[in-house]
Amino acid sequence: MIIVSGKIYVISGKRDAFIEGSMESIKAARRTKGCRAFVVGPDVIEPDRVNVYEEWDGKENLANFRGSGPSSDIGDLIRDANVSEHQIEESEP
Repeated sequence: MIIVSGKIYVISGKRDAFIEGSMESIKAARRTKGCRAFVVGPDVIEPDRVNVYEEWDGKENLANFRGSGPSSDIGDLIRDANVSEHQIEESEP
């Protein structure tokens, strides 16, 4: 399993626009084979932070979805990001 998680900082006052601009990607990811979870949500403490969390069955599924990253419309709203990919060998409920 692959987990992608992290934080994105957007231009001040543009968090809602970033999340709204992410909606089609969120919907598309959730329809993609191998996607277990895909979340883009506002941080409850920092007003210009967005938290991301994804779960994928494997790197191939993630690569098939990923493409070229965020569209320029929302990509232009990002001022900083720290997102990492983690390969999980074993998981328990």
